[in-house]
Amino acid sequence: MIKFEQAYKIVMQTSVKIKTEEIALQNSLGRVLAADVFSDMNMPPFDKSAMDGFACRYEDLYNELEIIEVIPAGKLPEKQIGKNQCAKIMTGAPLPINADTVFIVEHSRETKNDKVFYTKKRTDIDICNIEKKLSKKSNICYTGEDVKKGEIVLSKGTIIEAQHIAIMASVGCVRPLVSRQVKVGVIATGSELVEPHNVPSNSQIRNSNGLQTVSQLININVIANYYGIAKDDELITYNIIKKAKNENDIVMISGGVSMGDFDFVPHILKKLDFEIKFDRVAVQPGKPTTFATTGKNKFCFGMPGNPVSSFVQFELLAKPFIYKLMGADFKTDNIVMPLAREYSRKRDKRLSWIPIKFTNKGEIMPIEYHGSAHINGLAIADGIISVPIGTKILTKGTLVNVRPI
Repeated sequence: MIKFEQAYKIVMQTSVKIKTEEIALQNSLGRVLAADVFSDMNMPPFDKSAMDGFACRYEDLYNELEIIEVIPAGKLPEKQIGKNQCAKIMTGAPLPINADTVFIVEHSRETKNDKVFYTKKRTDIDICNIEKKLSKKSNICYTGEDVKKGEIVLSKGTIIEAQHIAIMASVGCVRPLVSRQVKVGVIATGSELVEPHNVPSNSQIRNSNGLQTVSQLININVIANYYGIAKDDELITYNIIKKAKNENDIVMISGGVSMGDFDFVPHILKKLDFEIKFDRVAVQPGKPTTFATTGKNKFCFGMPGNPVSSFVQFELLAKPFIYKLMGADFKTDNIVMPLAREYSRKRDKRLSWIPIKFTNKGEIMPIEYHGSAHINGLAIADGIISVPIGTKILTKGTLVNVRPI
C-alpha cells in the first residue's frame, strides 16, 4: 500500500498528451486549447468613447461649446474638433480628431442653438465624493489599450469556458486547435448489481456507480462509453474489459479490485498486458484503488465498488489525469475555512476524506457520514476535506482546505 501523494505522482507522471484537432468555435466549450490564441487586431481597434456624452478639447471644457455633429456607434466622424467645438458622441463611437476628453450627458446642459455647457464647476465633486475631477483622456478608450495585435489572449492548456469563447470570437479565432476528446469505457462489476430500471431481489442492489461515473466524465467533456455490468464470471469480465480497452483511451472499472474470491479485475488486467502501477492506496475512502497502463496510450482505473469511494477517487486521481492527458493544467479550487465543531476519528493510518457543508457563519460542518456506501451523505455536501495520516482529532476552529464538489 502506498500513500496517496505517491499514487497521485505516479498517475500524473504517466500521462501523455493526445492528438489535436481544429473545431468550430461554437462547439469548443469545455475543450482544451492545444495552441496559444493570438489577437489579429488591436482592441479597441480605434480611439472610442466609453460613455454617451460630448467629445471636446480639454482646454475648452468650461466654455460654451458648439455641437458640430452627432457620432453614433458604427459611424466614422466627419469633422475635426476646433476651438470651443464638440461632437455629441455615443458609447463605442470613434473619437473625432483633436478631441481629448469626453464629458457625460448627465453633466451637460444643451441649449436650443446647438450649444452645450459642461455643468460641473472646477470645484464640484460627486455627491458620493467618489468621482474624480474630469481630466484629459477622461471617458476615452484608446487603441490597443486592452489588447495589442499579435498579443497572446489565451494560452495553450486553457479549459475553454464561455468567457474564453467571447475572447476568441473577438480576435477572429473561429477554428481553435484543441485536444481530441478522451474516450473512456465505463464498466461496473458484480453479480449483485442490476441496472436502475430493474427492481432488485433480496440479494441485489441497483448499479449507481455506472451512471455516476458516466456523469462525472460528461461533466469534464470527455466521451463516456458505458459497457454495462460485468457479472462475476472471469471470461465475461475479460471480454468486456478487452472490448473497452480496444475502443477507448481509458478503461474505468468500479468493483472487482479488492481481495474477494470473485475480484477478477487485477488478474484480467495482467492478461490484457496492463502493468499495474499500484493497487492499494492509504486513503479513506478508496483503499483498493488501482491504476494500470499498457504501452503509452492505454490506461485503466480500477475504482472501489462503493459509490462514495468511486466518486471521490475519480475526483482526486482520474479527473486531473484526464485533463493532463488533454494538455490542461488542471487546478482544484481549495478554500480555507474554519471547522464549526470538533471532528474525531478512531483510526489514523490512512488519509481520510470527509464530506462537509458550509454554514451561514462562514464555517464548515462535517456531515453525518456512515462510510463509503453512504452516497446520500455525499449528495448533500458542499465539498470534502482531508484529515492527514496520524491525525485523529481536528479541533473546533481549525483552518482546513475545502475541495468543492
